[in-house]
Amino acid sequence: MISIDSYGWIERLSGGPKQAQYNRVFDSVAPSDILTSVVVVYEVYKKAKALLGEHTALESVAALGHTVVVPVDQEIALAAADYSLEHGIHFSDALVYATARRHEAELFTSDEALKGLPAVRFV
Repeated sequence: MISIDSYGWIERLSGGPKQAQYNRVFDSVAPSDILTSVVVVYEVYKKAKALLGEHTALESVAALGHTVVVPVDQEIALAAADYSLEHGIHFSDALVYATARRHEAELFTSDEALKGLPAVRFV
């Protein structure tokens, strides 16, 4: 099981400079083997809508829906708070990271705030 943060999804969907690298990550597993924090759904929709319009944003969310979308529960929220305190990471990054850690998934990202954390694969 892997997890891909918002950065990776946005690169893939918008044709960003790291699209090819993320395409290899996405294509290496079935969508059912990709764990997606509900926070990523929010961030991808918001960014896609702002950059590409509502239709594309909804298509993006549909693609995310083929993965295993994980809601934030109390256990994830508390772990995220601990990660935020321990590593000095922002609220949303901490929630995405806590979701991946709870499910023992490697987290693929290009977010500098997560670089170097255990089980993070920096792209």
